Amino acid sequence: MTENPIGTLSATSTLLAEAAQRAVRYLEEIQDRRVYPSAEALRGLADLGGPLPEKPQSPMEVIAQLDEIGSPATVASTGGRYFGFVIGGALPATVAANWIASAWDQNAGLRVASPVAAHLEDIVLAWLLELLRLPPGCGGAFVTGAQMATFTCLAAARHAVLKRAGWNVESAGLFGAPPITVVVSEEVHVTVLKALAMLGLGRDRVQTVPCDAQGRMRPDCLPRLEGPTIISVQAGNVNTGSFDPTGEICEIAHSAGAWVHVDGAFGLWAAATPERHHLTKGIAAADSWSTDAHKWLNVPYDSGIALVREPAHLHQAMAITAHYLDPCAAREPMQWGPESSRRARAVEIWTALRCLGRECVAELVNQCCRHARTFADRLRAAGYEILNDVVLNQVLVAFGDDETTQKVIDEIRADGTCWCGGTVWHGRKAMRISVSSWATTADDVEKSLTAIETIASRFR
Repeated sequence: MTENPIGTLSATSTLLAEAAQRAVRYLEEIQDRRVYPSAEALRGLADLGGPLPEKPQSPMEVIAQLDEIGSPATVASTGGRYFGFVIGGALPATVAANWIASAWDQNAGLRVASPVAAHLEDIVLAWLLELLRLPPGCGGAFVTGAQMATFTCLAAARHAVLKRAGWNVESAGLFGAPPITVVVSEEVHVTVLKALAMLGLGRDRVQTVPCDAQGRMRPDCLPRLEGPTIISVQAGNVNTGSFDPTGEICEIAHSAGAWVHVDGAFGLWAAATPERHHLTKGIAAADSWSTDAHKWLNVPYDSGIALVREPAHLHQAMAITAHYLDPCAAREPMQWGPESSRRARAVEIWTALRCLGRECVAELVNQCCRHARTFADRLRAAGYEILNDVVLNQVLVAFGDDETTQKVIDEIRADGTCWCGGTVWHGRKAMRISVSSWATTADDVEKSLTAIETIASRFR
């Protein structure tokens, strides 16, 4: 009798222990790794391919191959010196919770399929509304990331503004529907435009509002608002970290019956800090909010959160029915978001909030902001140009003309000490430093600044 190639329960503990040992070693060595993989490590990825295997291979050998070839080719974004794309690192406790959630292998779509997953969503939803200073009783969905959170909120917005116009978009679709006006700032994040495209509202049909020098929407430039209208504002500009004046915009919008959505992928977490919650003034007056727990709560992917003031709008936009689903009276997770079968995303968020509490969530955000300020102050003192007001965790720096700035960015990435993004701000090439990880220490900042200054000095 041949051995089951898929594995046996008796072999599970040995395999998982091996995987855990390798994962722990990876995390222990993360600070000594290059932040971006070497060319040699990237070439090695070819060894993971080849023809589809005909015969089974030992799971232990496969895990070893995954680690020994895959780990050197990872980006050390869970370490302390990765400053690209507003990507946070995963807190150790949430990594552990993620392992347990994977072992549970729960389908979080229905309460009957996973009572614990559904119950944790109930708890986390209430905690998040309190932490982010949003109205109690909002509806919410746990989705893949800020992109899908925005999609989910805008689907609720589409439902609500068309319902007021006497149209059921879920039943009748958009053919023949009253036109919806969508208003965004000239600094709108591309994920909002993608969500509009997926919802049939169009990327190019938006009305664009000018911004001030820091990328904040100007309420005095809002167009005349008539008929079904959705306005998307920002809490945390992806370049400058600035906040649109949401309260003022809401006052104008709501007087015309318009819906206001807040794209708060990372900036919404400023509400959790006594020192910075003033940046989110007026945001609680909006109709929906999207954010990402991976960015600043520092939980593993995928952990987007969609929040809607009037739960009925979200539910009616997302609900599905079938006899076999047999929903209960309590909140059914799949009836509030775009996915049906999905993982239990609230597990890691619950773990982070339980471990950190209100006090340490605030300190996590504040620590990142202090590090951003250190970057800005040091680089300005060294003679380089800081292009934004550093109000949060984003720093834009130019090292001279566009060509010079790009060369510095390229050399910093090749050096491997840290990794910073590139962008264009007001027509100028800039390096973008986004400090979002719990793991970033003052020593990480010092090492990174030393490398940046050393490299930049060669191009003066």
